[in-house]
Amino acid sequence: MGKPSTPTPKGNFKIINRVVNPGGPFWARWLGLNTPSGNYGIHGTNNPSSIGKSVSNGCIRIFNNQVIELSNIVSIGTSVKIT
Repeated sequence: MGKPSTPTPKGNFKIINRVVNPGGPFWARWLGLNTPSGNYGIHGTNNPSSIGKSVSNGCIRIFNNQVIELSNIVSIGTSVKIT
């Protein structure tokens, strides 16, 4: 979840890319979203204690095992609704 100064965009998006082991803070997987402004996605993290807290630059952080499983299930073009 995004910080108050960099909120997670709300709306209906699609997964536009998938990166395995992107490294850095994204850790295990990156699922990019077609947001109209900026580079946002769903990704793992090298800091699991940050999950569920408003600390990101707008991306959605989930546990690495969850993003790996999600990445194996969804396809490019899958709809994502953020409310």
